[in-house]
Amino acid sequence: MDCSENLVMQATSRRALLLGGASFAAWAYLPKLARAADGSDPRLVVVILRGALDGLATVAPIGDPDYAGLHGAIALRADGPNAAMMLDPFFGLHPAMPEFARMYRAKQAAVVHAVATSYRDRSHFDGQDVLESGFPGPGRVQSGWLNRALEALPRGDRIAGERAMSALAVGPTTPLVLRGAAPTVGWSPVALPQAADDTAMRLVDLYQHRDPALASALTQGLQLEKQAQGDDMKPKPGAGGAAAMRLVARGAAKLMAADDGPRIGALAFDGWDTHANEGGPVGRLAQLLGGLDGALAEFESGLGDRWRHTVIVVATEFGRTARINGTEGTDHGTGTVALLAGGAVKGGRMITDWPGLKTANLYQARDLAPTTDLRAVMKGVLHDQFGVGERALADTVFPDSTPVKPMKGLVA
Repeated sequence: MDCSENLVMQATSRRALLLGGASFAAWAYLPKLARAADGSDPRLVVVILRGALDGLATVAPIGDPDYAGLHGAIALRADGPNAAMMLDPFFGLHPAMPEFARMYRAKQAAVVHAVATSYRDRSHFDGQDVLESGFPGPGRVQSGWLNRALEALPRGDRIAGERAMSALAVGPTTPLVLRGAAPTVGWSPVALPQAADDTAMRLVDLYQHRDPALASALTQGLQLEKQAQGDDMKPKPGAGGAAAMRLVARGAAKLMAADDGPRIGALAFDGWDTHANEGGPVGRLAQLLGGLDGALAEFESGLGDRWRHTVIVVATEFGRTARINGTEGTDHGTGTVALLAGGAVKGGRMITDWPGLKTANLYQARDLAPTTDLRAVMKGVLHDQFGVGERALADTVFPDSTPVKPMKGLVA
């Protein structure tokens, strides 16, 4: 088999991925959300933390008399070395998140605590399925709630002109939350990582003769890549996960800041399963939270003036146990936190119906008991940011969720 035949075979397999929904560089760059009638230009970014974030370590209930004993050696404290940044007299933010703390003080960030999806078991696979599909239970993975929200965007007063026709899916494959019938544009910072311009153009020329549809999509993808990339997007040797989070957010922000760029985006960060050696104010979780904090700052910087119309929602499939285990980690739990950031957030607030950490108040005597349904948070943002109606939210975006009402007042 000669080189050209091998490339054609690769093109065939890549075409199946590209046109079937997984991201090689981009599918199609389609019309975007028009400016709202009130002059705003809303944007929404959904960040999925896969692996189950320890909400009690991220935003610690330092004022709860049972917290320190349960979280033991990894518990945050209000004073001393590496002290938590107190958001109010009761809750302290992990010291690895100074940018989020700054946004919170500027009333551009908020925390929803003791939150969870409707899922109550502890399987990562099923928990992520429920989180991203928006269905009440696992196993129904035909589409994601954010993709269905695209189709439900109204044409009326709040959204002027055409409704949104595509959203940005960041990563080598589209996150489940954005899979579905509504088109998405995909970008991955690892697409053609070593390809010189000459090599890329030779591939386009080859595909043009063998597969014009793939050639067109690849050309659009390369244009998208140039828009997202730059000298500041080249990873440094030995760059770890925290640096990678910043790079991903930097590229996504550049795309979403463009006048003709997507207004809705989704990305996922892996690695939040802290069964062992979680660390307290320093350690493994601190490194991850530092990367997330940096990513939020990259969105703020990269979006520029668009930041004031932006909401970023950070969510995870479930929380972790209230009591640490024998390896100074935490096991799979239930209640956790959701974080909101952006200039459009009505921030500077801790939003919670705090259940307490006494054994009798824990879910199954082991987990932070959830008192807020995460779907209420997502519904509230979609309703206030894009005008999605409550009926569409209950029937289409989050099926079978009529009792879960949108949380009001999350958007300024």
